[in-house]
Amino acid sequence: MKEVFLLKEGEIALKGLNRHVFEETFTRNLRRRLSPLGKFKIHCAQSTVYIEPMSEDIDMNEAFSRVTKVFGANAACRALVTEKDFSVIASKALDYCAEELEAARSFKVVAKRSDKKFPMDSPAICRELGGVILERYPKLDVDVHHPDVVVNIEIREEYAYIHMGNRPSAGGIPVGTSGKALLLLSGGIDSPVAGYMMAKRGVYISAIHYVSPPYTSERARAKVERLCEKLTPYCGNIDFYCVPFTKIQEALRDNCPEELFTIIMRRLMIEIAQRVAEKNDMTALITGESIGQVASQTMGALVCTDAAAHMPVFRPVIGMDKSEITVIASKIDTFDISIEPYEDCCTVFTPRHPKTRPSLEEVEKAQASFDFEPLIEEAVNNIEKKTF
Repeated sequence: MKEVFLLKEGEIALKGLNRHVFEETFTRNLRRRLSPLGKFKIHCAQSTVYIEPMSEDIDMNEAFSRVTKVFGANAACRALVTEKDFSVIASKALDYCAEELEAARSFKVVAKRSDKKFPMDSPAICRELGGVILERYPKLDVDVHHPDVVVNIEIREEYAYIHMGNRPSAGGIPVGTSGKALLLLSGGIDSPVAGYMMAKRGVYISAIHYVSPPYTSERARAKVERLCEKLTPYCGNIDFYCVPFTKIQEALRDNCPEELFTIIMRRLMIEIAQRVAEKNDMTALITGESIGQVASQTMGALVCTDAAAHMPVFRPVIGMDKSEITVIASKIDTFDISIEPYEDCCTVFTPRHPKTRPSLEEVEKAQASFDFEPLIEEAVNNIEKKTF
């Protein structure tokens, strides 16, 4: 039996004259994710992406798991391909769905006939195939509202397809259709979710992380690298930039007011991230800030942080509470890593009483009291890069 994947386009199907650009990017991303598993034939037709394995030894379970994480389709299914002859369809359906039908108490048949030349209409297909299934499994009941099993038949232009229903896919639009941005990736829960959400809107993601040895450990860095690995099934390959930040944080500790430490630190992180972004043709930054969550994420603090930016700073989780963010983190399998107790540089020298309503004037004055530029340049020149 020849099995394929059918991916149902979501937002892509609503595009106009540039729809082909989105479809080409989507198929390219699919090929890249599937290439380690073997060769596949991929093409688009009727708002559906068809993925056909070109050899029998491909791990179809792993392949299906991978394609459902590539942004661009709302739903996906594994389907059996057969010729458009009802007797063949019925025979193949009984074999293909046998395991599920044997374990069920009720079923229904759903048919879609895109090829209007097929001699039976959808209700007739449902009625006749339902009769065939009942003849084989007389203990089954037909339940059109809440069946245990749904047998789906799709009659398309070239072939008929049999499947057991769609499962949700990644949604969104293909990564690479909305430009490039740099994610400030900490070891916490929020920033990986922010990167995932921007990738879902077609943004190609790179990541930057700040380390402060000996105050932060190698385990903290390794934790963030593992977060990158968890994001790659959704975001594609991620360029990872690791910034040595110890000297800057020590200078902050020794020269700036303690209550403004975190805000000034965030401003310096933004400055370094912008330089990396500009060198690599990225046009925006991404952070995991959620307004009011901590002292550095109050409205006043964010105003002071943004004043250091001369490119857009996207904050996709800005209006979400922690429980909402956690749901997404669990879905993309980053939550358990994020809660590992290895401190990142954001928790180093945390002020005892951070200022929640700082003025931009006082922050800029405090930052100007020390010349950070040589340390910024040194940090930028010593960035380590790797690709996941």
